[in-house]
Amino acid sequence: MTTAVRKPRDEKLTLAEVCEELKVTRSTFYDWRAKGRAPRCIKLPNGDLRIRRSDLDNWLDDHEDAA
Repeated sequence: MTTAVRKPRDEKLTLAEVCEELKVTRSTFYDWRAKGRAPRCIKLPNGDLRIRRSDLDNWLDDHEDAA
């Protein structure tokens, strides 16, 4: 019997996880999102947001030089 090894999919972070990592409030994140300054988000059918780990990491890299 052979077990297929699947490549791990890009982790989807909750808004709470992202806000905790960035040390910002939800309202700050929503403000950034309204202004087009937040990382790319996935909006689920229930209205919740998810952020791919790779999108957050890329967003952080892009903003590193601006600091």
